[in-house]
Amino acid sequence: MEKDITCVFTLKLGEGKFPAFRDLVADIVASTAKEPGTLSYVYSVSDDEKTAHIVERYRPDALVSHVDNTFAPFADEFLSLVTITALTVYGEPDAEIKKRLDPFGAVYMRPFDGFTR
Repeated sequence: MEKDITCVFTLKLGEGKFPAFRDLVADIVASTAKEPGTLSYVYSVSDDEKTAHIVERYRPDALVSHVDNTFAPFADEFLSLVTITALTVYGEPDAEIKKRLDPFGAVYMRPFDGFTR
């Protein structure tokens, strides 16, 4: 049985960039919501609007498509508004997934015990 892949991004927002970021994220989320293999896709922001997190959970066969097809048209604008300061990946991603996530400085954490309900 394949296991889901969860990614947690930590982002530093440029000064005064949150309104533009919020508007862009609305478009990204609307596009991502159409992906059947994306199980969860949640953005959160700190009270001072300087740090954001994205918590994403995918079926293993959906993550590459998300990066290559859904996120790609937004990537340049997204990266002009934020700096990715950390990416932690939970699960057992294959080489194709790692190829997409390694450029973001991914740290991979493989499961060894526990459960999800």
